[in-house]
Amino acid sequence: MLKIHFSGEDILRTRVAPAADPVWELVLSLHALQGRNRDPLTSAWRHTVTRGLRRDIASEQLRLLFALNPPRGYFPDFLTPYASVEGFEAGLEAVRSTPIEVLQRDLTLVAAENQLPASAGALARGDVATLRHLADSMEQYRALAISPYWSRIQAAVAADRNRRARALLDGGVEGLLTSLRPTMRWASGVLEVRDYPHSRELHLDGRGLLLVPSFFCAPTPVALLDPALPPVLVYPVDRLGGLAVTDGEASAATAAGRESLAALLGRTRAAVLQASHDGCTTGEMARRLDISPAAASQHATVLRNAGLLVSHRDRNTVLHTLTPLGRAVLEA
Repeated sequence: MLKIHFSGEDILRTRVAPAADPVWELVLSLHALQGRNRDPLTSAWRHTVTRGLRRDIASEQLRLLFALNPPRGYFPDFLTPYASVEGFEAGLEAVRSTPIEVLQRDLTLVAAENQLPASAGALARGDVATLRHLADSMEQYRALAISPYWSRIQAAVAADRNRRARALLDGGVEGLLTSLRPTMRWASGVLEVRDYPHSRELHLDGRGLLLVPSFFCAPTPVALLDPALPPVLVYPVDRLGGLAVTDGEASAATAAGRESLAALLGRTRAAVLQASHDGCTTGEMARRLDISPAAASQHATVLRNAGLLVSHRDRNTVLHTLTPLGRAVLEA
């Protein structure tokens, strides 16, 4: 179990990342691509990316990138720099600028459990060309595995941010931290991450915590190993139907979608869709549209069955937010 200790100052400085983090998504997608867990929501993505990588996976650049990101266990902290909160280019520049002592430390930890290619030795010596090639391979992989799906990844993270914003407005930072259950538990100034691979204590020491919602994060949240780095905790979001579907799944989804979409005609459901733009509870929806809570729930159910809404239950409250399809329909 990971236990993260907060002071009053830490609570004030805790925040949620402003958007999907492109570097974290890249690195965690490498783990998902190589892992044994076959999540059906990413199966089509895995098939497409694997097929696209077949020609290039033997290259030394990609071999090193994959070797540094094994499907389980430690992966280098330097590959997910704090600067990536400002965007992919800022994160990549931080990777290129990694100090040699950090490279040596991180690579020693990876090599203790994994066999690394010869280029890892040059990287550990701080070879500028090897570090630049590693950054280039991240760009190459991103173009194939992340960029084509970025809008869906962003939408899933945005939906989670709406949910956390609601929790923050209703209960302050402690309400936000409480909303992270069931994978985490907040009590008495300590955030406990259950099912963490090893026991660990992290004291924030007034630095606060950056919470990073992630599409590709495994069910167990991820924290950096080095306690001296700015504290970051990456946690999984609802994947809102995944990234893509196979041809067979698409046919079934289209048939089901036609039946569900036929029930969407009418001003009230259009208003329900609009009300869910920034997240809306069933009660708020009913008050805003001047309809009964039962009617609001019924309309939300129809929209959810059509794939336009996703609903999260928190005790006696249900928060409705748009899926990527719902947002596209509303904007159209």
